Formats: sequence, C-alpha cells, structure tokens
Amino acid sequence: VAGTGGSLPIHIAHIDPDQTGVVVVATPEEMPVNETIELIGRLDSETDIDVAAVIANRVLPELFNRDEEAAFDLLDADTGRSALADLVGAESGTASGIVLDAARLAVELRRSRAVHLHNLADRLPESVPLINVPYLFTRSHGIRTTRQVADRLAEELL
Repeated sequence: VAGTGGSLPIHIAHIDPDQTGVVVVATPEEMPVNETIELIGRLDSETDIDVAAVIANRVLPELFNRDEEAAFDLLDADTGRSALADLVGAESGTASGIVLDAARLAVELRRSRAVHLHNLADRLPESVPLINVPYLFTRSHGIRTTRQVADRLAEELL
C-alpha cells in the first residue's frame, strides 16, 4: 500500500468485517491490475476484511463490431486510404487520414487494455464481482461527470 512502508495501515485491523468491505478501483493497465491482485491477496492474508468488489475504471468502449472492424481494416490499408483520399479530395484526404489514425490508436489502446481487463477478471476470486465503469470522454470533471459515473455504477450493480 503506497505510503505505508509496504504494510497495511494498522487501523484496518480494528474494522468490523461484518459491516465493512473493501472496494478496489483500478484502471485496465498492467501495473494497476498487478497491484490490485497483490492488494487483494494481502487483504485476505493480513486482515479479516472481505473485498466487496473491484471496479475497473476508464474502460474504453469497443469502436466497431467484427464486421465494422474488418471494413475499417480495409479502409485503413494503403489502398483504402488512397481510395478515400481520391473520393474526398486531397485536403480532406489528409483530414480523413488523421481520423483513421486516431481510430486505429483507439482500437489498439482498447485491445491492449482488454488484455489487462481479462487478466484481472481471470485472477479475481470467484466471490469478488468485477464492475466496469466506461471511460467518459469529457474535459471537465464536475457534478455532471460524477452523476454519469454514479449512473454507470448503478447500471452495473442493478
């Protein structure tokens, strides 16, 4: 646990496990997933407190279904990009190339995070639910964003 010299805070030992559960939040990335699994193991071996849930935060959505992804792959290939540039014009072709690059980056980021999300799900004890909270594409993080996260959590829990 960060900031505790590697040991769990002493006051955790004095919490009533019948009324308390730990909810661990992690992003679907390698280090947070490994740290989450380590924390769950330590909570199990060093305390009587159960892990109530794990929340995977900032989970990226799928951009395409399988058919759409196959079409995107064709469009993203050199011949597809060239045909798209011819269709929309040279100046717009540059802009469409930027959009294709951004979409490719999003797809690759989603795929790499999906590996870590599956790893987390596979390594969790069966009794611990995994709740996914999607990435919210927003610039501000005020009450509106808080409500969106709360609504997403409620969807997963109900």
